[in-house]
Amino acid sequence: IGFMYAVFEYRGVPPILTVVAQHHPQPWVPAALDRLGIGYTSDHSGSAEPALAALDHALDGGRAVFCTVARNGLPWRATPGALATEPYGVVVAGRHDGRYWLDDEAVSPRVVSPAELAAAWSGYKKGRHERLLLTPAEPTGGPDAAGLANAVRAAIATTVAHLTGPVLGNSFDTNFGFSGMARLAEQLRDERGKLGWTRRFGAPGHLPAGLRRLYEGLELENTAPAATRPLYADFLDEAAGVLGDPRLPEAAALFRRSGEVWSRLVARVVAVLDDVGPYAELVERRMFLLLCGGTADDPTVAELTGQIEQVGAGRPELSPDQRATLFGELADLVESARTTEQSAVALLE
Repeated sequence: IGFMYAVFEYRGVPPILTVVAQHHPQPWVPAALDRLGIGYTSDHSGSAEPALAALDHALDGGRAVFCTVARNGLPWRATPGALATEPYGVVVAGRHDGRYWLDDEAVSPRVVSPAELAAAWSGYKKGRHERLLLTPAEPTGGPDAAGLANAVRAAIATTVAHLTGPVLGNSFDTNFGFSGMARLAEQLRDERGKLGWTRRFGAPGHLPAGLRRLYEGLELENTAPAATRPLYADFLDEAAGVLGDPRLPEAAALFRRSGEVWSRLVARVVAVLDDVGPYAELVERRMFLLLCGGTADDPTVAELTGQIEQVGAGRPELSPDQRATLFGELADLVESARTTEQSAVALLE
């Protein structure tokens, strides 16, 4: 796990708040494979045609391919507010009747044409047409006990490093980890500065957009619910059995507690949004349709997306006192989660 908080501002659109609660920005698939000693190859192509040819060759050999695409280039991921540059990983699991079958968080494969896949694959320009394949090898049953223990230690060390920083080694590091949490709390309370939420989200309709993004970053996008903290606590409980370290269950209990705090923050955000429309209900209905194979441009999904985007857009703006109260409550919760996680990380160091 980790934490990143940033607000990106572009002319003509509301500020785009981004929260990433998982390990970031290192791609998690190669990180996990490296840790477990599982061989793989990673290749790129300069254009779509040779990339698709290489993909077909791998699929014809019975090998699934992990591909990095532009998130909003996938029809079922094209949601308002998504950054065009955001990378996203999917598994191309097979090919049938000239179309590709993609494994991406749905109960059945997503089926796309070569043109649709090529467009999404070409959209992520920093890693254009990146594809990762596992290296064929004799089955070994996974790493031995010592290898597994080393992999677990390395994973825990990465979480500690990503929460305590530095992560990138440049000025953007202030947005990561405990520093990012402190920055979020500070900007929530800042009523005068240009980076404070009072000014950044002061224009009509901007605050609901920011609150929606905060909800999504802690519950839906690049995370499991409650900022992934309960899931990470489960990992630490399992890791305690591998490492025989009695500190890990203590840290797990603290991360569960911080997860409860993040959930309280999410509930407060949803309460504000639900005050002007059934926000959580709309999100759940859209998620269900997408999990069952719907795409963003399906009429029902598109209608739900429109309704979600309109939540809060027509309501009277919160008064300055109401905003100050809301932002203060959210800042208190962020600081509570940060303090709890600092105690957890102290046990992991």
